[in-house]
Amino acid sequence: MLGRPRRLAILAEGSFNATDAKSAVGVLRYRAEEVVAVIDSARAGRTAQSCAGVGGDVPVVGNLEAAAAFDPDSLLIGIAPQGGSLPSSWRGVVAEALMRGWDVLAGLHTFLADDPELAALAEAKGCRILDVRRPPEGRPIAARRAAGVDALVALTVGSDCNVGKMTAALEIHAFLEKRGVKTAFVATGQTGIFIADRGVAIDAVPADFAAGVVEGLVLEAARDADIVLIEGQGALHHPAYSGVTLALLHGSCPDALILCHQVGRTHLKISDAMPAPRIRSISELVRDYERASGWLHPARVLGVALNTMHLEETEARRALEHEANLTGLTVTDPVRYGAEPLAVALLRRHEERKRRAASA
Repeated sequence: MLGRPRRLAILAEGSFNATDAKSAVGVLRYRAEEVVAVIDSARAGRTAQSCAGVGGDVPVVGNLEAAAAFDPDSLLIGIAPQGGSLPSSWRGVVAEALMRGWDVLAGLHTFLADDPELAALAEAKGCRILDVRRPPEGRPIAARRAAGVDALVALTVGSDCNVGKMTAALEIHAFLEKRGVKTAFVATGQTGIFIADRGVAIDAVPADFAAGVVEGLVLEAARDADIVLIEGQGALHHPAYSGVTLALLHGSCPDALILCHQVGRTHLKISDAMPAPRIRSISELVRDYERASGWLHPARVLGVALNTMHLEETEARRALEHEANLTGLTVTDPVRYGAEPLAVALLRRHEERKRRAASA
């Protein structure tokens, strides 16, 4: 991970569950072989699987000293708190990890390597602080260049934040790779970067340049791929995070969209201090995403990825069937039932584009 294989202790104090510890869950789902322990005193003694539904028998321990018994060499910050700052109660844990000579991997908006005390500890102990959310130094301006690539560009979009956009893209990517399709996954958030070892956290890029950074990522990925899968962020109707969604739409100029939604979530996930707007229907979301994309480059929603993790089997299948009947689109839960239907829809779209190009 990020330069070398690691033995990770993941810090998820008080938050290690399937919905609140996004980075922890993502790393455990896709790079569990590098995780030796999760730190959460509220769930100590359990396994990662029993707490978050991923990670198998990876133990959950109560503190960093207990984690040290499993011989980690790195501490990964496993949550992305609203506002992006390190919880004050975690600062001592990070300092102790550095004192032990462990690298610290963080995806916070507050860069730990800029903290004089923590930076001095890392230097003294010969270890590193890796802030993966730090934006690149360049300031590119988008110019719709991604619309001209030969590869099929597909972006995952959502009804809200944290509904499974990264997971859907990664599951489709894995399926296509097994089929021998040349596919690239473009990470645009801290968890995706931890998993893919590359990418840019788009929400940390100044607004004027976010679409340009996305455009650059797509142009690079498309050089050696037939299908480029971009990790979505935010949601078009979200009062706080619609800006990053539009930057992704207009920077990547996708041909295809995969719409993601968590079944049962009815209102946007925002601060408790204000009434949260209702999430629009899947059909309305399809319409609005296609319209917003079409301002620069037409794109079609080719399928729906439903997150059914909170449902029993019968309810999950009923939810998929319900949305498929309402929308006429391919609908699946890519984790529970596999990403094949969504991947096949993208392959068909790719073949259509190749036929059109050959006959032009």
